[in-house]
Amino acid sequence: MASAGDVLYLGALGTQALGSVLLAEGDLQGALGALRTSWMNWQELQAPYEAARIRVLLGCCCRSFGDEDAATLEFDAASLVFARLEARPDLARLETLRAPVRLANAPLTRREREVIVLVAGGRTNRAIARELGISERTVDRHVSNILTKLGLPSRTAATAYAYEHGLI
Repeated sequence: MASAGDVLYLGALGTQALGSVLLAEGDLQGALGALRTSWMNWQELQAPYEAARIRVLLGCCCRSFGDEDAATLEFDAASLVFARLEARPDLARLETLRAPVRLANAPLTRREREVIVLVAGGRTNRAIARELGISERTVDRHVSNILTKLGLPSRTAATAYAYEHGLI
């Protein structure tokens, strides 16, 4: 029979996996919720190493949102734990993540750049969702984020931006 600790452990693993997948797919809101739940579970299980690894993922999520300050806080918290545990490989990996990403087409995330290229190609949200293997709702959120971040009024303006900035 499974104990409460076993169930909490499986929940922590499951939400960690879900958060990682959602982050990779560009569903930042979903990833943030799942990763926060996983972090709380690892904290309750008194598993500092696993909790620190989640904080690294949370930092990556915050960075994708464009919140560099929150990303730095998450990375700093993880770094303290890794240093205390003498987890040198994790510290080394974290140092590579700490440097802000400086892309030619910033402030868009990698997924947002993929979406804007497909928008500029005339694809509908449904077609983009099928091509990227994500939901239409997620595509809609990406398009909205793109328009907001770039201060653009429409998909047509986003298409013009993509051409002017060499995204296509």
